[in-house]
Amino acid sequence: MKTLKNIKVGDTCRVVRLTGEGATKRRIMDMGITKGVEVRVRKVAPLGDPIEVTVRGYELSLRKADAEMIEVE
Repeated sequence: MKTLKNIKVGDTCRVVRLTGEGATKRRIMDMGITKGVEVRVRKVAPLGDPIEVTVRGYELSLRKADAEMIEVE
């Protein structure tokens, strides 16, 4: 499966599932990233960390490690 980390800048994808566990998974869900939601990658920092995305109408920055836990299609 592809993860959010692999999506190119400007592309939109849909979340299939979250692979994290416990508090990390809960934190990602609290930020609005849940199964079925559309996510658009806006920017990636020069060294690749963090990744800025648009989800549910607001901008959000995610670490690469967190983006790797989000499977998309």
